[in-house]
Amino acid sequence: MRGTSRGSNRGTGAGTGTVVAAAAALVAVCGCTVQPPGADGRQRAPVRVDVSSPPPVRPPSQPAPPSSSRPPTRSLPPARPQPASPARPPSDDRPAAAPVPRPSASPVRPPAPVLWSRGDTGRDVRELQARLRQLEWLFEGPTGTYGELTERAVRGFQTKRGLPPTGRTDTVTWQRLLGMTREPGYWDLYLMGGQPAAAPDARCLTGRVLCISKTSRTLRWMIDGRTVTTLPVRFGSDATPTRDGVFQVYWKSRDHWSTLYDTPMPYAMFFSGGQAVHYSADFAARGYAGASHGCVNVRDEAAIAELFRQVRDGDKVVVYR
Repeated sequence: MRGTSRGSNRGTGAGTGTVVAAAAALVAVCGCTVQPPGADGRQRAPVRVDVSSPPPVRPPSQPAPPSSSRPPTRSLPPARPQPASPARPPSDDRPAAAPVPRPSASPVRPPAPVLWSRGDTGRDVRELQARLRQLEWLFEGPTGTYGELTERAVRGFQTKRGLPPTGRTDTVTWQRLLGMTREPGYWDLYLMGGQPAAAPDARCLTGRVLCISKTSRTLRWMIDGRTVTTLPVRFGSDATPTRDGVFQVYWKSRDHWSTLYDTPMPYAMFFSGGQAVHYSADFAARGYAGASHGCVNVRDEAAIAELFRQVRDGDKVVVYR
């Protein structure tokens, strides 16, 4: 019995040793560790421990390869801000968008009011013409009539000053002209005649009279107190003055030539020595800018030709102030 029992124990011990050895080998291969029973007496699941080979040592810079069973979770570095890309110019086959027009900073001004234009007459037109003459934009007149020559002169002045060249005198043109010229005198306004005649002298109210006023520089042809015609006239200078007084026409000479001054005196009507009423081309050209040698000059040739036809020898001549 003892022998049997000892042999059985040896067999059992040998078998147990074999089992333990096999379990150790299995643990070595599989890496499992048997856990003791828990507090409740139940057997816990074995823990698998990988003891086959130690993990290789890697340099710090080299990341570990991902596990085959679960991908690693890596925190990505913060994204760097990217510089804004410049706007690309429009391609050749796509036209650029038209710019949106901006509203004007100041409203469009209406045209300046027109003061005078072609066809107007009067003293104001004379002043306009006198000022244009000062700047040598006009060489005729002043006549007091806004005609083609005045319109052309105004247009030239406007063009030179960068104003709208309308040929009409508006307020802007007039103010610019005022700033560049002086105030015209009375005889600047009537440089070429056209001034109103003075009241006739009392000695002119009877008979046939050439009534000549030095004040208004006019000649009235009067018959029995009625004025037939009125003409602007010019007199002698301070060195050769025209004589005042009452005279008579004593000689008429249609195509007279002055031997004293070697100058023509057409339609001459002599009344005091060598002084006569006659036509003067110089007066027609220069107006009151000149003077005679003592005669009474008339600048309107057609008018004096008609006067020469009507006046008779013996008609009265009155020269007064």
